[in-house]
Amino acid sequence: MNAFDRRLTPARADLAAAHLSGAVKAPRYAEGRLLQVRDAAIPLRRMPTPDGAVDTEALLGETATVYEEEEGFAWCQLTRDGYVGYLAANGLGPAAAPATHRISVPRTFVYPGPDLKLPPLMTLSMGARLRVTGTQGAFSVTPQGAVFTTHLAALADHAPDFVSVAEMFLHTPYLWGGKTGIGLDCSGLAQVALDAAGIAAPRDSDMQEKALGRPLAHEAPGLRLRRGDLVFWKGHVGIMRDAETLLHANGHHMLVVSEPLAEARARILAKSHGAVTSIRRL
Repeated sequence: MNAFDRRLTPARADLAAAHLSGAVKAPRYAEGRLLQVRDAAIPLRRMPTPDGAVDTEALLGETATVYEEEEGFAWCQLTRDGYVGYLAANGLGPAAAPATHRISVPRTFVYPGPDLKLPPLMTLSMGARLRVTGTQGAFSVTPQGAVFTTHLAALADHAPDFVSVAEMFLHTPYLWGGKTGIGLDCSGLAQVALDAAGIAAPRDSDMQEKALGRPLAHEAPGLRLRRGDLVFWKGHVGIMRDAETLLHANGHHMLVVSEPLAEARARILAKSHGAVTSIRRL
């Protein structure tokens, strides 16, 4: 098989997507079928095992093209960012009517009815998609249950400042592969915040470094950074809150933190990802 990025190419040694026929050699090909995430969030794993490494998460309402289901796992490609991996098959169902709204706060509850005293049915995270069918008092009615209306945004409504969105996750625990209000990693934080602002972003930091914005001459004397600039290391990304302050999910603090860029650069250079590889401006 040709060398393709396994994260974005639905091809294995034994199976490939039908649209790759002629480009990828495989003993069999599959057309795939579109399914939708019906759980609050499902880990997308590198291997079809319950303890397989987690690369990312798929949120309620996302769709995925499934090429094979076997032993409780669906090998698939996510529609939103193209990531390929294995989802628990019982968390997927037939694609429903299109969503109208997304969760716009880090986390919120879905209730069985429009009453905050009822036991919640599930916890949803920013970016989850739902279809609103009506309102009852302060709540919106969805097929999953009642959601507090001010915790929703219409899909066409975008946050004006993605940094303000990212700042909502301050002190959220760091979680490798995570992209929910329960825990997220550096590139998950960037992707979720940019998505809320209507900016499509790849999932991993190396992909984001190639795809987002324009590079700045980051070693040039007198360069003044500004809010929203993205700072990249090999395997890491952070978001500038202002000319001197970096916001990032990181394994040193095991949290989303805000700290001086100079301090972060020195520590990261000495202990983990090395030197800054680029700074990009959207």
